[in-house]
Amino acid sequence: MYDVALINGKVYVDKQFIRANVYIQDETIAELSLETKKARQVIDVNNQEIIPGIIDPHVHFALDLGRFKSVDTFKSGSKAAVYGGITTVIDFLSPTDTIKALEKSFVERLNDAQSSVCDYGFHATIAQPKDDLNDYVDTFKSLGISTLKLFTTYSESNRNTEYLAIEQLLQATKTKQFLLLAHIEDDKQINLNPLFTAKDLPKSRPTSSEVDAALTIAQLIEKTQGYLYMVHVSSGKTITKLREHYAHLLNTHFFLESCPQYFNFSDNVLKHPNGYLYTCAPPLRSKAESNALTKQFKFIDAIGTDHCAFNQKDKQQPLLKDIPLGIGSIEFSFPLMRHLFGEVVIEKMTKSVAALHGIKNKGQIKPGYDADLFIYQPQPNTVFKKHHGQADYSLYLNQPMHGKVTSTMIRGKFVMRNGRFIGGQGKYIQRRFDDERINQRDTV
Repeated sequence: MYDVALINGKVYVDKQFIRANVYIQDETIAELSLETKKARQVIDVNNQEIIPGIIDPHVHFALDLGRFKSVDTFKSGSKAAVYGGITTVIDFLSPTDTIKALEKSFVERLNDAQSSVCDYGFHATIAQPKDDLNDYVDTFKSLGISTLKLFTTYSESNRNTEYLAIEQLLQATKTKQFLLLAHIEDDKQINLNPLFTAKDLPKSRPTSSEVDAALTIAQLIEKTQGYLYMVHVSSGKTITKLREHYAHLLNTHFFLESCPQYFNFSDNVLKHPNGYLYTCAPPLRSKAESNALTKQFKFIDAIGTDHCAFNQKDKQQPLLKDIPLGIGSIEFSFPLMRHLFGEVVIEKMTKSVAALHGIKNKGQIKPGYDADLFIYQPQPNTVFKKHHGQADYSLYLNQPMHGKVTSTMIRGKFVMRNGRFIGGQGKYIQRRFDDERINQRDTV
């Protein structure tokens, strides 16, 4: 007898919805079948969709910026996440330059995450490295981390990594087997004019800084044949230029992530009286660039939210230099993206993310995989009227969305059911890079 049976649902399997019952045993999916089999708990989902749990590879819970701290903790952020069908999140260790600091950051972040409802992992983050790079890589891999993030900008806060070290790290991705993540902007083009206001953000961090730095990085990937994942691509111009010069690297060695805000808003909102609420890095781009991003969606490998929420009073500053940059999107990412792109977005938020970020047995509904899934009621033109995070506002109120997450299950247990939060205990997910698995993805 199975533990749980989800019956009368449309189950997302291999890029399509099929009629099947989902049987769960001991935290895992045991069987998909049209047959009626015995289970201790039988749940009729009443013709709703059953979709693999979303994996958000890019969140910032309790991010300490000194003067400000993002308002969603692992507890509140993961609660908002499960209302969006998200069952696993990957946050970031603090930027470190030595192995000792890396290990300390891991222990601190692991302690922070104990209150998470979702399962969780971490990206290591490097900044102006001092220790031997190979030893640094060996250390974070020993902690169950398969990804390393760097910045090509933020020299003003000593978070940047020089291109010589980036080339060394790209070479190491092959021999050491990990994925390099990069926040890509040309540091020399960033204008930190202290008199800039929110509406000047696109001038402060221009599109050309993203495009030019991405092309430089692509040149290094070409040279080393290493593996790199560009976080939060903000402009369609970036993809256009990469396709012109390095199309053969895209989706094989150079992977692209983007976020809901870059498809749903343009930089015009920065000119509004509340434009400060829409500030993030990289910034929102022109409507033409947003449209170009949408048209080239097939080249995007993964969707992350870059969830980094602040309260209105934190962001309502007269000068750009005093505004914490970040937007909260975690609860709304799937309905927003499903509204824009239909079913094709599911793979880019589940299976592809799991493959790229080395997460085993998640991202698909198939026997042997974790029973991470959510039940979804398609309702075109749905408008969310509230959210479950800690921030005192949401940019997505009154935005048209595709439907509603009605229930979310993590490892066979409901953490939110029929709109009611139940809670649960997430666990740390150890990850392992697998280049063969990455290259077996079908990203179209």
